[in-house]
This record gives sequence, structure tokens and C-alpha cells, in this order.
Amino acid sequence: MPKIEVNESLFFELLGRSMDAKTLESTLTVAKAELDGWDQSSASAAERSIKIELNDTNRPDLWSTAGIARQLRVYLGGGIPSYPFFSREGQKQPSKYRAVVDSSVKDVRPYLACFVISGKAISDPILKDAIQTQEKLCSNFGRKRRSVSMGMYRIDLVQWPLSYRGADPDATKFVPLQMTESMSLRRILSEHPKGKEYGHIISGYKKFPVLVGADGGILSMAPIINSADIGAVQVGDKDILVEFTGTDLESVSLSASMVACDFHDAGYEIRPVTVDYPWETAFGRSITFPYYFQTPASVDSGKATKLLGLQLGPERVMAALARMGIQSESHGQFVRALPPEYRNDFLHQVDLIEDIMIGHGMAEFTPERPKDFTIGRLTTIELFTRRAKDLLVGMGYQEMIYNYLGSGKDYIDRMNVSADNVLRISNPMTENFEYVRPSILPGLLQSEAVSSKAVYPHRIFEAGKVAYKDAQENYGAVTVQRIGLLSCHAQADYNELSQVVASMLYYLGLDYEVIDADDPRFLHGRQARLVFKGKELGIFGELHPCVLENWNITMPCAAGELDLEAVLAAARSL
Repeated sequence: MPKIEVNESLFFELLGRSMDAKTLESTLTVAKAELDGWDQSSASAAERSIKIELNDTNRPDLWSTAGIARQLRVYLGGGIPSYPFFSREGQKQPSKYRAVVDSSVKDVRPYLACFVISGKAISDPILKDAIQTQEKLCSNFGRKRRSVSMGMYRIDLVQWPLSYRGADPDATKFVPLQMTESMSLRRILSEHPKGKEYGHIISGYKKFPVLVGADGGILSMAPIINSADIGAVQVGDKDILVEFTGTDLESVSLSASMVACDFHDAGYEIRPVTVDYPWETAFGRSITFPYYFQTPASVDSGKATKLLGLQLGPERVMAALARMGIQSESHGQFVRALPPEYRNDFLHQVDLIEDIMIGHGMAEFTPERPKDFTIGRLTTIELFTRRAKDLLVGMGYQEMIYNYLGSGKDYIDRMNVSADNVLRISNPMTENFEYVRPSILPGLLQSEAVSSKAVYPHRIFEAGKVAYKDAQENYGAVTVQRIGLLSCHAQADYNELSQVVASMLYYLGLDYEVIDADDPRFLHGRQARLVFKGKELGIFGELHPCVLENWNITMPCAAGELDLEAVLAAARSL
């Protein structure tokens, strides 16, 4: 979960009051956060810091000093803040500041959002908090800069209008931050620390995205690094350009909105920037940022009453939402809520009911003892799975446990399979946990890939859930219980796995057929499918050399995977 470090003086200034540790700890529950540490040294409040841990990743607006202070301030009676600088559908007023997006970035990194802050000089606590916000927002919400990145620039060195376009990576040069010499874009990817860390995001494209002033001065190469002069914001700078680039327009726009609200709460004037696109976007061809794009959400006060166990009419629902910073209006027993400019996390009315619960006050709920007495017991498939696991342990296999989420590289590329039926998370926090596993085998191979120094033979297995697309299911996907096994040693082959599978199914009380298979994960002619009355139960065989090479495994491996739910159904039909 995200952790932030806030300057004590700045935090309480934005909150509008001071608190001791006990009071702050109890109040932070409003933001689903907790106190992680507080500098108790003799230094002044302006030099001390407070560490806060956020227990929810759905609210990136809280990952900053101003953001969490805003939520607490509103809850404690500070009123819903107003942000008059936002443009909206039907109210798009062009700004004197303008940026133009070129079609050359459409397939690379197509979206740009900007605004300007002015009014007072940047202080040290504000600059540190902005850098922390940039890090947390782009790393977590922006998926390590893949979908969202942020940059800040000294506006006195910027010539308008800006141009966001693709550039030749070998012919285009500028001096990046932390460097003193001009470098080509491609050289930056190979030599600069940030280029090495994030270069993979754009390295595969013919042109790299750059933000350029009207005078040809390069502000940055998105999403890698700013320039050493225009992009070197320092304490004391007064007018700052803040820009965001990314691959998802809503994410880029929301990120800009959150940061703009933070700076406004800290006392800065927000000056919008109009961004012109050469193609039609979801918000139009010309967008003035910050831009309010969120759609209203509705909640049934009767549903809230049922779920929370309190008598909540529309008035009480609206009052609770107001304490969470959400404007609303009643329509009979339904309440229509307008998401704040810095939030876009209301996917279902249950999300609103959660805010109603928090806004109403957790202490207002009277604890109740359970009224029903139930007896827990294992499901039939779990009991059957335990039998299968015991059999494999008895045959010398060791049980393993793996994550249900992983990367496309492990689940698709290294397994030589198509991505057509693999489930991808729509908003993954990191590419390492982007897909739901469609098979047990990648986890087993992952263990084998790092076990070459262990004494052979290696025999491991795992039983657990897998999921994949299925058009015949109501939700387009199906989750099943499977068991996978892997044997790795110099003599590991089809015959060994055939004996293990035969013994296992014999003791599970099932007869079966073996038919030829053509699975790209296994060696052709050395693999087979298990079938019972036309129903497929699983597959086993010798793993294909290409798969082993993808995992850097040099020893022969035989593996298999059984659908335990199908095996159980078949055994019951006898």
C-alpha cells in the first residue's frame, strides 16, 4: 500500500488545525489511512515529518499532503472546496496558453494534459511534496510511467505554443537532467539512469515523444526525463508549467486534475492550458485542462439502509456524502452524486455507500453480535483436491504455492501460447501482476528456472484456481480448480508422467482415455490429452525445448495439468 511522508507544518496549515498523535490516528480512518510514524525530534515543525500509510489504492488523490489534508478538513466541517478553473463539456473556454499534439505520437504515447501554477514562489516543502506526488502517482497509478507520467518546468524559459510530437531518436538531442552534455534521445535511453529504468516504454518505436517550445527548445522526452534547464524546477521559482502524458486519456486528465487541486489548496493560482489534438478524442479535439469529465453516480437510500443497517433517508445520505467532499441532490429516494474533480472511483452504488458509511461516522454504528449460528465445512471440490494432493505427496512430489496474478511474459510469451483466452486486468498497478493465470504450469517453471543448483530429480506440484475467457459463460470468463505437476531430471519423459497420472486417477476412482494432443507447450508426439466420455480432463507430456529455453531451463522436464472439477464430475457419474 502507498506510504507518504508529509511536512508537519505544511500538513497542519492545509488541514487548518493542529492535532496530537492520538487525535490524528483516529481521524485518519476517514481516509482509510493510519499513522506510520511521527518525527518527535527537537527540530521545528517546518523540519519534522509525519509518515502516513494509505490502506486503499482506489484513492490516488490521497497520495499527497494536500490531498489527505483536504479529505480530513472536509470531514471535520471545512466544507466542500470549489475549483472554478475547471473546464467542462459545453464550457470549454480556450486558454491563452496552448499546446499542439502531433499525429506522430498517436501510436506511441498519444495524450497530453497541462496547466500552469503561479501566484507565489515554490517553497521547499511544496517542491518536495510535488516530487513525492510525482513519484507515487506515476509509479502506482501510472503503472511505472507506462500509462501516466508527470513533469514540471520553469515557465519563464518556455516559448508558447508548445508542440508534443515524435522525434528522430538519433538526430534529436538535448541536455537531460543530471547531465551537462547534449545527448541524443537514443543515447539517453542507454546511458542516463532514468533512461535505463524507463526506456523500455518507448524504445521499440521509430520516433520518441518530445515536448518542444515554439523556439525549438526541448522541455522533455516523455516519459523519461526533463531537460537540464527548462525542466530543473528549484525552490523560489514562481511560475511553473505542469504537464502529464500517457496512453489513457481519462487517467492523464484525472492525474492533472488531482495535482491542480493540490496546488490550488496550497494557495496557487491555476491557469488552464488548451491542448489541440489532430484526431477526435473522447473529450473532443480541443481540450482545456484541467478538465472535468466525470459522470454523476446514483445511490438508492433504501439500498444504503439495507446494507448499513441504519435508517438513512435522502437527507442523511446527502449529509454523509458532503462530509466526504461529494456534492449531491435528491430525486425521491435516490441521491444523485457528483464526483469531486479529483476523484473517479465510483464504479457502482456500493462505492457511494462506502463513502456514506465513512461520512456518517464509523463510531455511530452500534456493535452487534451475530444472530445466526453456522457451521463451517470444506467444499466438495476442496476435499477432492486434498485427496489429489495427498496422492502426489505420496509419489514424491513437493507442494508449491504461487500468485494468481502474473505477467504476460510468464503466462503467454514464455509458454508459447496465444493471448486470446488470457484474462488481463483492466487497470493493473504493475506489469508483473497484469494477467490472471490461465494455467498452473508457469508457476512451476518459474520455480524450476531458479533451482538448477538443487540436487535432481525435482518433482513439484500445485493445486489452485485458474481463469480464462469463455464466451459461453455469463461474464465471459470461467474459474476452475486445477492441479499441475512437474518432473525435472535427466530421464524425465512422457512415460514417467503417464505412470504418475495413471496412478493418481486410479486412486481417485476414474477410468479415462488417452488421445493425441497438439499443445504448443509440449513436444509434438510426446504429449496426450486425458478424456472421459468426450469430456477433456487434462493434458500431460514432455515440455517443448522452446518453452524450456524461454525459462532458461537446461534439464528435460515432463509436466501435466488436470481439471479437478472435471475429474470430480466424471468420478461421480460412474
